[in-house]
Amino acid sequence: MIINKTDIAITAVKPDGFPTTGLPEVAFVGKSNVGKSSLINAMLGRKNLARTSKQPGKTRTINFYTVEDKLYFTDLPGYGYARISKTESAKWGNMVESYLQDRPELKRIFLLMDIRHEPGKNDLMLYEWFQHYNLPFSLIATKADKINRSQLQKHLGIIRRTLNAPEPPIAFSSETKAGRDMLWTLILDTCGLETL
Repeated sequence: MIINKTDIAITAVKPDGFPTTGLPEVAFVGKSNVGKSSLINAMLGRKNLARTSKQPGKTRTINFYTVEDKLYFTDLPGYGYARISKTESAKWGNMVESYLQDRPELKRIFLLMDIRHEPGKNDLMLYEWFQHYNLPFSLIATKADKINRSQLQKHLGIIRRTLNAPEPPIAFSSETKAGRDMLWTLILDTCGLETL
């Protein structure tokens, strides 16, 4: 999949700032520093479209990226970063919740987890929250290049069992682009697009 046209379209903190084009959207959510921005850059074939940072908690807005004028990728603020205040954390939670629950254009949520670690309390809470509200979502295990290939199935199995998920996550690496084609197929299918 070659992407020729993509850009950051909108940075918003509340619904009146969200896009009004009616294009389908897919959202990426996960713990701070799990690799959301790196995944978006890898999926779109860009180096620095979504800003990456070694310092967790950098994304504090909902960022909408246009893809070939046919859909939006949405980068949501990371959760679970201890150095932000409780007030700030609650504010982020409300912003993200209202987007995930009340956005008709949102076709699928991708919950990202670091393949090297067992899902944490916040991951589990979000997973159960998606299930409770019957939201369409898929699991992605990021940083797949950081473990030996022989360990891949074991780590995917740990995530699946911890969450009691019906299927294992998609293993993804923003470095090697492993999982990119599978993820694109799922996104196009979800958004009712044959191609970009």
